[in-house]
Amino acid sequence: MRVRTGRWAGRAVLVAIALAALGAIWEVYKDWGPTDGVKLFGERILPRTTAAAMPHLADIWHAFGKPEIGGAISFGSTNTVLDSVVDAGVHTLRWAAVGFAIGVVVGMLLALLMNRLAVFERALMPYVVLSQTVPLIALAPLVAKWGQGWSFWDRWMSVSVIAAYLAFFPVAVGMARGLSSPSAVHADYFRCSAAGWWQTLVRLKLPSSVPFLIPSLRLAAAGAVVGTIVAEISTGLPDGVGKLILDYSQQATGDPSRLYAAVIGAAVLGLAAAAAVTVVDLALWRYHRGATSR
Repeated sequence: MRVRTGRWAGRAVLVAIALAALGAIWEVYKDWGPTDGVKLFGERILPRTTAAAMPHLADIWHAFGKPEIGGAISFGSTNTVLDSVVDAGVHTLRWAAVGFAIGVVVGMLLALLMNRLAVFERALMPYVVLSQTVPLIALAPLVAKWGQGWSFWDRWMSVSVIAAYLAFFPVAVGMARGLSSPSAVHADYFRCSAAGWWQTLVRLKLPSSVPFLIPSLRLAAAGAVVGTIVAEISTGLPDGVGKLILDYSQQATGDPSRLYAAVIGAAVLGLAAAAAVTVVDLALWRYHRGATSR
């Protein structure tokens, strides 16, 4: 327990240092960078430093307390930008959680199927990898149209399907790698003990897959949030962070700090979703130790 606490404390310190370094780089470039950005061979490789393109971090921070101006956003003038970001984040997290659950189930089933028979791994793995090459921005409207005409299908379900589309891939690949990770000695021992496939799976392969599964779940959680936000923008689903980002980008207020505030809210959602997997990591910690000792 003490080792785990020290490890988490070390990670927290590293994250804090990285955020502070990024903030310092932002401010230094904002103050000293060229107004029109840095160009290489006529192409801009670093952004402009104007107030409209790159506000100060202090301005972004103060934007959270500014009153909401209404318009396309469904909040009244008494609410703040922070209220809008929090409320939108709750909706996005809810839809992402559904997509994450679906993606985890589908990814695990695919991994089990590929591990059960080698022919399925050779047949399915190329398509699993190929599925991630489809542009998400083009796939989201197609998925939204699939549910049209079904009385039970709500628009948020299409968003959750897109989230599951991004979440299943790391789970399927990571767990498939983990299920095949036991050494030949352990596999031969179970085989010589006349253990069936189910016993081998439960007592050997699943525990051995935990060190591979946990990072995959973190990637899947973050991917589900990203997929949800992109799907919200593509389908025009209201109340989510994606719609909030779209609304702020279209407001003619000349205040880009609101847009950056919404983007920061989206980043926090991704970090929170990935951090939530720590609960699973804690429950399965003993299998990490077992993997380390082998």
